[in-house]
Amino acid sequence: MRWNPFAGAYLADPAQVWGRLLDAPGGVHHDEDLGLWLITRHADVRRALGDTDSFGNTLTLAPVYDVCPEALAVIMRIDAPPTTAAADPPVHPRTRRALRATFANTADRVEQRYGAIVRRRVDELVSRLVAHAGQRVDLVREFTTELPLLVLLDLLGVPERDVARVRAWADGQIALVWGRPDPAEQVRLARGLLEFWRYCQALVRDRLDSDRPGDGYVDRLLAYRDGDDEVLTVAEVSSIVFNLLVAGHETTAGLLAHALDQALSTPDRWRGIAAEPHRVPAFLTETLRFAPAIDGWLRVTRRPVTLGGVTIPAGARCLLLIGAANRDPAVFAHPDRFDPARPDANDHLSFGHGPHFCIGAALARLEAGIALTRLAAAVPGLRLAPGHRRSYHPNVAFRAHRSLPVVIEPAVPSGGRAAPAVERPAA
Repeated sequence: MRWNPFAGAYLADPAQVWGRLLDAPGGVHHDEDLGLWLITRHADVRRALGDTDSFGNTLTLAPVYDVCPEALAVIMRIDAPPTTAAADPPVHPRTRRALRATFANTADRVEQRYGAIVRRRVDELVSRLVAHAGQRVDLVREFTTELPLLVLLDLLGVPERDVARVRAWADGQIALVWGRPDPAEQVRLARGLLEFWRYCQALVRDRLDSDRPGDGYVDRLLAYRDGDDEVLTVAEVSSIVFNLLVAGHETTAGLLAHALDQALSTPDRWRGIAAEPHRVPAFLTETLRFAPAIDGWLRVTRRPVTLGGVTIPAGARCLLLIGAANRDPAVFAHPDRFDPARPDANDHLSFGHGPHFCIGAALARLEAGIALTRLAAAVPGLRLAPGHRRSYHPNVAFRAHRSLPVVIEPAVPSGGRAAPAVERPAA
């Protein structure tokens, strides 16, 4: 079976492709052009995510194409040890313990530790949007990518002046690993990724050498390490920061953009969020199922594996199509219907499953929930700009909107009527 995730229908409506793959016999297909085994059904994707004896993570962050020699030479200089997504036992259980001990990962702990930071950043960005009343604004550029990155930089103690650089580096890693850039772009992105790694190393070294103890996340990791390389090495602390600066904001940015897209594409949904904010958690859960920020993830077989009557050989790279698994009719009733009231929504796999379940899931939910609630309260008349057509960046893993243009309708004064908005670009 062949499909092209970098062009055509998949960049506008991937659900069409997921449906065809789910309808095909077996649920497991080999794509010769990509050199990947495609795993689509919910039970099989769930197994692959949780079965670390059969499915390894060592190639999760390796590009899905043949990298040109010049770019490869740069990539080989990035000596970041595997700690999170690309780590397997015995390393991963040890680094996962460090994450659980230092990073708030339950709803109560996240609210207690990070809630005030999230609300402050949401209010800053919402106020900035409200100031553009009557104007056309791209929510991807001005809101959905800004919020999680600003929150994460606050947690890590990264200077705000570095926001643009960190965002460019993180976007570059996603394009380099899971996209299909041409050779010249591969070299540029690889050099950026090396700069990013050196930046994270310097960030950790600065905190390690500081005479003044801090209370940021890097300081907590170093305190957990307590000078013991058997607990964590300094390079592993830098690697955890390196990974969090990508995964920690790109996935939340995607969740928030998808939620806003679903809410604004049907005006009654946005009005419902504004009127009944207590429904936001269920809305986000259905968004995670229906439009996951990561709709594909990579694994490599550590031994022959049989799924759906098909045997995948050892050493084969597999793309777990989470987006397809979340539409599997064997698990979800009417899977192509967006329904926040559905009882089976929590069975989605958008945060993964098993030992690598997303450590930031609770933080992502908190950020997206506060953002939706406060934006709907401030701009209940928010609407998609006329003529907008949904389109995503070409990528086999991260489902990221190219843009989400909206018109910021002025708030209606109490007892009055708003003047008609004249759409104009934001300054």
